[in-house]
Amino acid sequence: MNARIEAIRSYLKVRDIGAVLISAPENRRYLSGFSGSNGYLVISESLAVLATDFRYIEQSKQESPDFEIVRIAAGFEWLTNLMAKSNIKNLSFESDNITVAFHERLATALAENQHEGNSVQLYPVTGICDTLRMQKDETELISLAKAIEIADIALDQVAPTITTKDTESDIALRLDNAMRLIGAEKPSFDTIVASGPNGALPHHRPSSDLILEGAPIVIDMGAMYKGYCSDLTRTVFVGQPSEEFKRVYNIVLKAQQTAMNEARAGMSGGAIDQIARQVIEEQGYAEYFGHALGHGVGLAVHEFPRLGPAAPEEVNNSMVFTIEPGIYLPGSGGVRIEDTVIMKDGLVKQLSKARKAPTF
Repeated sequence: MNARIEAIRSYLKVRDIGAVLISAPENRRYLSGFSGSNGYLVISESLAVLATDFRYIEQSKQESPDFEIVRIAAGFEWLTNLMAKSNIKNLSFESDNITVAFHERLATALAENQHEGNSVQLYPVTGICDTLRMQKDETELISLAKAIEIADIALDQVAPTITTKDTESDIALRLDNAMRLIGAEKPSFDTIVASGPNGALPHHRPSSDLILEGAPIVIDMGAMYKGYCSDLTRTVFVGQPSEEFKRVYNIVLKAQQTAMNEARAGMSGGAIDQIARQVIEEQGYAEYFGHALGHGVGLAVHEFPRLGPAAPEEVNNSMVFTIEPGIYLPGSGGVRIEDTVIMKDGLVKQLSKARKAPTF
């Protein structure tokens, strides 16, 4: 964790910020290793403090040996005391994480407890850890590989058992249970199972609708392992699909494979998105692919880099992300195929291995 802490300190120094309050759970875990559900980090040139409540004191000592542990009792007294003791004049906060109400309480506490000559000013920052978290180290890759493997195995176990007697909710429950039995802490997001016309809704919630013979079934799922997420989508069929959906499936698969084959390190997320989008556009389905091609995966299931129209971030080695083109036909259904990949040695390497339907 020391290298990550030093990177934050460099960020603060360049911007002349005295300290930063880290509140986002993923950033807190990334910088400290602490996996509890409640706590804050305060990092400055001389401080590395983890504040948490009574429930997590012993856990935080084990998980975050590089941090001074401070117990939260009530309000912000722990923070105001820390600011006064350290003579910190300005404190940045993650404005994309905290609420307006939280900010008001924090500002009031600092104002009420200011000491003569030690008024603390608050400054918003955004994306303070986004760039750091994009490139994964070996420890992160091990956890990601396990999360990906769990989802792969669960889908390959459950998909062959699907029949027209199943509801979408039945299948989602079986997938969730399978991931837990294989070793997931929990699903990394609410599992999506969308059959027939429901598949035209990219984020459809599983319902009591029965699986339809020959209709595409979009399954979007992921596992969490040691805090790291996987994200996997397959479109499967019970029986033979229509000629239209055979064609749509092949187009989506070609778009995905083309993006994987042609993407190179140093390309922007927008450029990679365009590779897949062009395949779909050339086949006349441009208006039916309305979301981005992909996104980074790590401690959050959606993080940087972004792969979408005009996304500016460069995709470089050691970045883990998804490639997930889709076509959605209102009233009929949808097809999405998603794999988690890594940019390695300048090329895309596929990490997820769950079976795909054969080309038609």
